[in-house]
Formats: sequence, structure tokens, C-alpha cells
Amino acid sequence: MLKLGIPVIGVTDIPRAVAFWTGALNLVVAEEWASDTWRTLLHPDGSGRALGLMRSASPAEPRPRIHLDLFTDTAEEQQAEVRRLIGLGAQAVDWDLYPPEPDFVVLADPDGNIFCVVDLSRAPSGGGQQRTP
Repeated sequence: MLKLGIPVIGVTDIPRAVAFWTGALNLVVAEEWASDTWRTLLHPDGSGRALGLMRSASPAEPRPRIHLDLFTDTAEEQQAEVRRLIGLGAQAVDWDLYPPEPDFVVLADPDGNIFCVVDLSRAPSGGGQQRTP
């Protein structure tokens, strides 16, 4: 039987990506799965793998079909997390597909990979709006 594994993000600079994503999501590096082209990031509580980082020569997609949604519980928490992530190296994205009152903010990691910070208190059914980053 198949089980869903972990999301994998293609990056051009593994150490920079490790610094960003471990800081962004409070993850730790699994040294036993580390190589020049791969890092596995773990939950610090020992509950397992969280994210894979794979070196890639191709550029980040400006409108990826798959992306990460990072959840917050309130608008205030969303704003604080967006500021914190930008401080870690994320960039605000000039997103032309925002609805009139978005529950999400589109950012890019230091490699240009798009992700969203979603305020669940304003998201329909607590699960985020349909959007196409």
C-alpha cells in the first residue's frame, strides 16, 4: 500500500535552503540522509520527516501547479509570520490572482519557490480558498 511521503522542493543552493526552511518551520536536518544534492528535514519532536530539499538546475516555476500552504490561526499571526519569513530571506510576490479579500499571502523562498501563508480564521471552511499559484 502506498503512503504519501513528504513534499520535496527543488533548490539551487542546499545550505541556503536548509537555513531558510529550518528557520521558517522549526525543522532540523537529518544528517543520516544528507548528501551534496539532498537534505531531509525532520520535525524536532522526533515525529518524522517533514520536507525534502533536492538540488535542481531548473529555475523555480512562476506559477507552480503544486505549492506549500503554511497555516496560521489569525490575521495578526499571519502578518507576524510573513514579516518573520521575509526576515529569513523570503520575498513578497506581486500576485495578480488575489481575490478581493484574500485569506492568503503569496511569498517565495530564497530560490524563488512560491508558497502561501494562509490565515485559517478567514479561510472558507478553515481550509483555504481555491487559488492557482
